[in-house]
Amino acid sequence: MIAQRAIIQELKTEYLYHLAVLRLDLLDPEISGNKWFKLKRNLDEARRLGHTKILTFGGAYSNHIAAFAAACKRFGFSSVGVIRGEKQVETNETLARALHDGMHLHYVSREDYKLKEEKKFLNDLHRKFGQYYLIPEGGNNLQGILGCAEILSGQKNYDYVICACGTGATFAGLCISSGEAQKIIGISVLKGENKMVDEVRQTLHAFDKAKHKKILGNEILQEDVLNENCIINSYAFKGYASFDPDWYHFKTRFEHTHNIPLDYVYTSKMMYAVFALLENKKFRPDARILIVHSGGLQGNKGFETRYHLTPSL
Repeated sequence: MIAQRAIIQELKTEYLYHLAVLRLDLLDPEISGNKWFKLKRNLDEARRLGHTKILTFGGAYSNHIAAFAAACKRFGFSSVGVIRGEKQVETNETLARALHDGMHLHYVSREDYKLKEEKKFLNDLHRKFGQYYLIPEGGNNLQGILGCAEILSGQKNYDYVICACGTGATFAGLCISSGEAQKIIGISVLKGENKMVDEVRQTLHAFDKAKHKKILGNEILQEDVLNENCIINSYAFKGYASFDPDWYHFKTRFEHTHNIPLDYVYTSKMMYAVFALLENKKFRPDARILIVHSGGLQGNKGFETRYHLTPSL
């Protein structure tokens, strides 16, 4: 198994806060970041149930797909990835790596992909691939959330814990394991209506330890300080995997200053949000702040190719 050692790097800034980064990106070269925490219990459950094949869903540049394929290869499972969109393995490093790790790539149209939770769609997959253990997109299920609850192990001395959000699984896990006084701040990378708040609230109702925890949305920004658990999507810019020069230039400056690589889709937006919140004094005075680096660096090359960008680190 992968050693879950806590690698914490202090962040020196002009602001009067204690800032630290939890470097989950350094856990493993292939199964890094929060992806390992989402997968570990799922792999154990698949083995307990006697499955030898695991199926999951993801986009063509998905960090989840890359980590999932590597984990299945390492721990002795065959893997199937249901990929959203047209076939592009010849030009896509993420999919090429997954194929190299033994994953069977099954492409579906974007319209059909929206049906991935429908019974008929899943029955069709069973007819095609036989019996398999299913891990949903992004590892967002009970086992994935319980795995993410282990991220905060031993880190209860921080007032705020900040993470990027794509499905809300990591945020939910952090809420389950957080201390009574800790506030979990999620930075959503998805633009539009902030539906993730209600989705996480519903998820947490299944956990006695967290079902009474309050989760707010963008409205918390109207308060003087962030005084509740919240998911904010005011820093999603143009959307999930879109390019924006503001956070791109911020990412470049941050990496050169602190020597911490960020990915384009998640952690660069999260870190941009952290510094904006610091500038606007949205944290309690003298707060101790832990920023979760959720990995995802494998997707940088594909993003840079797509937008003709030069790597900064």
